[in-house]
Amino acid sequence: MRLYSVRFDAVELNNTFYRRPTASSVDRWLAATPPDFRFAAKAQRSAAAGIATGSAADIDWLTEPYRRFGDRLGVILLGIPDPIARDDDRLAALLRSWPSDLPLAVELAHPSWHVDETFDRLTAHGAGLCVTDRPDVDHAPTIRRTGPLLYLRLRRHDYPAAEIDAWAARLTPFLDDGRDVYAFFRHDESGHATELAAMLAEAAARRLVHG
Repeated sequence: MRLYSVRFDAVELNNTFYRRPTASSVDRWLAATPPDFRFAAKAQRSAAAGIATGSAADIDWLTEPYRRFGDRLGVILLGIPDPIARDDDRLAALLRSWPSDLPLAVELAHPSWHVDETFDRLTAHGAGLCVTDRPDVDHAPTIRRTGPLLYLRLRRHDYPAAEIDAWAARLTPFLDDGRDVYAFFRHDESGHATELAAMLAEAAARRLVHG
């Protein structure tokens, strides 16, 4: 984590997807990174079936460990996987129960969620829509800002330089507007994802400098 934070200013925590973080783990991550480094935590996978029911007790259980991050917590990502189709009541209950002081982004994999009613509901509650570029889809996704931040997951196995620059161009208006943008590439064992992340950061920085 220490070496990673020298090159980048945020990380998507994947191990929180499998289990709740302990206080000692959070303290280690905080100690290993500078004060301006931010954490995007993937909510535990059981949340898709359980937390998404909107139970306040379940949501309190899920979110309690993340308060230890303080202002170093950038966002909590709650993923609703493909098998779960659109359910307006379920989403409304989740958003009503979610603590207003904890930033939330929601990844809605099933296509049935991608309608104006869903986007309007997320906007009304200040929750971000996670935009995912999936390898099984032959076109880039539409970016919709429903909350104060933008969350982007780039999941294809590789991105040529021209595509990196195209993504930088799409993100620049949000950065120009002072919005936080969390963009993460698919993890790989070779470290290529970090190379792509560095390329995207550099491309976006060039556009911000030169307009």
